[in-house]
Amino acid sequence: MCLISIIIPTFNREKLLERAIKSVMLQTFKDFECIVIDDGSTDHTESLPVFKNYVSKIKYLKLSSNSGVSKARNTGVALSKGQWIAFLDSDDEWKPQKLEKQIIWHKQHPDYLISQSKEIWIRKDKRVNPPKTHEKIEGYIFNESLKRCMITPSSVMMLRKLFIDSGGFNENFPVCEDYDLWLRITCKYKIGLIKEYLLTRYSGHLDQLSSSMIIPDKFRIKSIIDLLNCNVLNQEQMQEAKKELIRKANIVANGYKKRGNLIEYERYSEIIKQYSQ
Repeated sequence: MCLISIIIPTFNREKLLERAIKSVMLQTFKDFECIVIDDGSTDHTESLPVFKNYVSKIKYLKLSSNSGVSKARNTGVALSKGQWIAFLDSDDEWKPQKLEKQIIWHKQHPDYLISQSKEIWIRKDKRVNPPKTHEKIEGYIFNESLKRCMITPSSVMMLRKLFIDSGGFNENFPVCEDYDLWLRITCKYKIGLIKEYLLTRYSGHLDQLSSSMIIPDKFRIKSIIDLLNCNVLNQEQMQEAKKELIRKANIVANGYKKRGNLIEYERYSEIIKQYSQ
C-alpha cells in the first residue's frame, strides 16, 4: 500500500515521457506508486531505460489499442492502491517538492478533498504568462469552471474515493474530458490551491488534441447538458449552467452557419431554444 498513486497516461511520447517520469522520481515525498498507462503507442515507449532504472517504483501497462486519455487515466486509477490520486500528463513536469507540499497542505486543510497548484507555462520552449482568465482560484469555483477549464490535471491531487464517486473521466469525450469531470466535482466540492509554482506545463507540440480540428465547445455543451439532466445542481447553479450553455451553443451554431452547415446550425439553434425557456 502507498499514500499516493501517480497516474501518467501516454501515447507516442517517448521523448517527453522520460522527463515526466524523472520529475516523479525526484520527488522529496517518497510514499507513492507510479502507474504509466501506454495508450497503444507505436514508438519505442516501452523500451525506455527509465522503466528499468526505476523498476520497483513504476507499473507499466500497455493497452492493446489507442483508446484516448480518459480510458488511460481511468485504467490507471482502477489499478491504483493509493488513498490519494495525482495525475501527470506525459508532456508535463513536476517540481521536486510538489507531492510533499500538496500532501502537507491537505493535512492542514482536511475539509478539502481535492487541490491543485499554480503552474509555469512553457510554449515552444519559452515561458509565457497565462491570461488572467486562467489564473488559478480556490474555493467553490463552479461558475468559473462553466466558462473554461479552471483545473489542470497535472497539478491535481484528489482523494481516490472522490474520483470514483464522481464517475471518473468520460471515455466518450476525445477532448474536454477534464472540463466534464471538474464540473461534476466543483458543483459539490471546493477546490484547494497551493499558491506555489509546482508544475511546469508544456504546450505547442503538434500531437496535442487541443490543437486539432475538433470543436471543444461541442463537448463542453454536451457536458453541461449531461449535468443539467442529472438533477444535482441547485437553482442558482442551474441558471448559471443554462446561461453558459446558451452562450456556447450560440458560438457553435454561428460557426456552423458561416461554414454553410445548416443541419448542425439548426441542431444547436434548437438547443438554444430549449434552454432559453
